Amino acid sequence: MSERLDVKKTYKLVVNGAFPRSESGRSYQVVAADGKFLANVAQASRKDLREAVVAARAAQIKWWNATAYNRGQVLYRWAEMAESRREELVEHVQLAEGLKKKDAQLSVARAIDRIVWYSGWTDKVTQVLGGANPVAGPFFNFSLPVPSGVIGVVAPQQSSLEGFVEAVAAPICVGNAVVALASELRPTPAIVLAEMTATSDFPGGVLNVLTGFTGELVAPLATHEDIDGVDLTGSGELSDELARLAAGSIKRVYRARANDDENSLRQLRTFVETSTVWHTIGQ
Repeated sequence: MSERLDVKKTYKLVVNGAFPRSESGRSYQVVAADGKFLANVAQASRKDLREAVVAARAAQIKWWNATAYNRGQVLYRWAEMAESRREELVEHVQLAEGLKKKDAQLSVARAIDRIVWYSGWTDKVTQVLGGANPVAGPFFNFSLPVPSGVIGVVAPQQSSLEGFVEAVAAPICVGNAVVALASELRPTPAIVLAEMTATSDFPGGVLNVLTGFTGELVAPLATHEDIDGVDLTGSGELSDELARLAAGSIKRVYRARANDDENSLRQLRTFVETSTVWHTIGQ
């Protein structure tokens, strides 16, 4: 039997529940932490970004119209899929971040646990962030959180999996659809995890993940007029300029703070709006 060649995977984009190549046909090489070749990854263009936003906009209303219980079950299914492919994620995190295997295992475990944590919040957000307001008159007055819509995410550059999960799971939990730019240097853990949404009952377009050069894609993300909010955590020194650009279309902007670990609800609060509902009190 002749020696066979390994089938090398080129990591594609995740858009609208499918795995397309970049429309430009471009890809770029990703290296492991030790400098050795790791993978070829699709290099998304601005057109890919626009198509991802169209997919997210179409999916967001379907996602929000699902019951909170159902959204929680879908997120939990995502965690189940990640658990079943845990060793694959560990290998990618270990290579991408240069961690010892034990440390990579702990990182993947924390990422999966965080998805489970957000899956438990889907049917609790309304009670925690909403409320019944006292009014003068025979009325009920309720404040209810509703999703902002389509959220653009610049995932952290160094934390290839944990940071990605934190950035995308929070807006998805509260009913938004997401267009995420994965870490430019360490994209494969995020893409592997995002691929699992195809078998986790996510409506196509709820989570769209692009890989490519951050500097090429962040400005179009921040200025796109059909994106309702942006998480600039992974934008580094471009953060101030991108926040200014986002203001042109009145977007909500999230930028990580030093004490965010102590205020784990901040990301949930950032990408919701408050809707006030009046209802007469029946006799």
